[in-house]
Amino acid sequence: MLTRLGQKFTDTFTKYMPSAYVFALLLTLLSAILAILFTDSTAIIILEGWYDGFWKLLSFGMQIVLIIITAYCIAESSPIKKGIDKLATLVKTPTQVYLIIISFGALISLISFGMVVVTAILARELALRIKGIHYPFLISCVYFSLNGWVCGLSSSIALLLNTENNFLIQDGILESTISTTYSLGALLNISMIILFVIIAPLTIWLLIPKNSEGKELRDLKTEIGDETTSVKEEANSYKLPFKAVSDALNNAGWLQLSVALLGSTYIIYHFITKGFDLNFNIMIFIFLMLGLILHITPMRYSIAMKRASSNISGILFQYPFYAGIMGIMIASGLGTKISEILASVATPNSYAFISYLTGGMVNFAIPSAGGEFAVIGPSIINMVKDLGIGLSQPELNAMIARASMSVAYGESLSNLLQPFFLLMVFPVMGKGIKIQARDIVGYLFIPFIIFFIIQGLLVTYIPL
Repeated sequence: MLTRLGQKFTDTFTKYMPSAYVFALLLTLLSAILAILFTDSTAIIILEGWYDGFWKLLSFGMQIVLIIITAYCIAESSPIKKGIDKLATLVKTPTQVYLIIISFGALISLISFGMVVVTAILARELALRIKGIHYPFLISCVYFSLNGWVCGLSSSIALLLNTENNFLIQDGILESTISTTYSLGALLNISMIILFVIIAPLTIWLLIPKNSEGKELRDLKTEIGDETTSVKEEANSYKLPFKAVSDALNNAGWLQLSVALLGSTYIIYHFITKGFDLNFNIMIFIFLMLGLILHITPMRYSIAMKRASSNISGILFQYPFYAGIMGIMIASGLGTKISEILASVATPNSYAFISYLTGGMVNFAIPSAGGEFAVIGPSIINMVKDLGIGLSQPELNAMIARASMSVAYGESLSNLLQPFFLLMVFPVMGKGIKIQARDIVGYLFIPFIIFFIIQGLLVTYIPL
């Protein structure tokens, strides 16, 4: 019954949901109209905010691009290809693939949400080797597996609260940092991790389509990809029929491995001196150095980079539009106004759920946990401080951490219906096929409803 219901939702989303780019255009107009109607901002302030916002995610967008292409380059190397081939001999059925991908993705997303690219690469490679896989549903599994990143080591809101001299402290909203013991180490967060690692695979298992006819990767391909020719074979095809210094340098393993040795030395130094500081930049650098080592020669790595870079146009031109929407929300004060309205009805029993709802709603306009919390965080924390008058500092810190993490949980869950972060998955899984958000999001609607109910109960009733 759930499978049939899921298919109905999928058909509905296919019919009505536009592409991620059109979604961004519609949200741009909607945000501007709401800002004019419900704030005191003039049209020119809103327009300036939109323009200024366009450039706020350029650094983030380039980091996402580099995460994708450096991870993809690793997957294109011969050792990784052989490892995936071996895994494919052990995995026999599509059901096993779906469950492995959702479980694997949920676990590594606890390291960083950028690891969804690794999950996407593994999923595509298995889809190339195992018959009967419903490819759009597999993409939805990959995207769903990303959901638990807010509980892990890269949880931006939890890390912000524990950062010395953060903007909340500078603005007098917080007196001091709040340890991750109150956020990542809380019983609520541990319960959320269990939810993503155990309940998510079970939910996916109940929704597996019964028929994959016409939906396998080979059925959806519109062009012949590079999968049929290895990177090593293509590199050899560039060699001249006679000995040449240029070929010797292009295929000089010693040259690339020397640079990789320098990079590896810095990576070791980074973790020795800074602890387990796994930020975006060091992740990209690790992926880059690992790719150099696995491909050995400059020519092979250049070819892998070319292949990896062939499908990133969505990120390059769509991220600025979403950043512009964030600019409208910040410049007009619309995001703050929304959070203040919701906070005004909060009670000691409902404040966490109100925070959860706020995070989910504002995420459609500001699909970035850090950027969203910069807008609504002060209102949420002030709400908790008003409710917590008379409490001890540890009790108040626990309440602030719960409200803040509830924003993160709501923000992450609403990504299932907000196609922004699908732009991280599509460059890998959408290569050589026609695929849009509308083909994926319908499979995520029932998981969204199930998790909304469970998470709502957890943030409300799990004790501090």
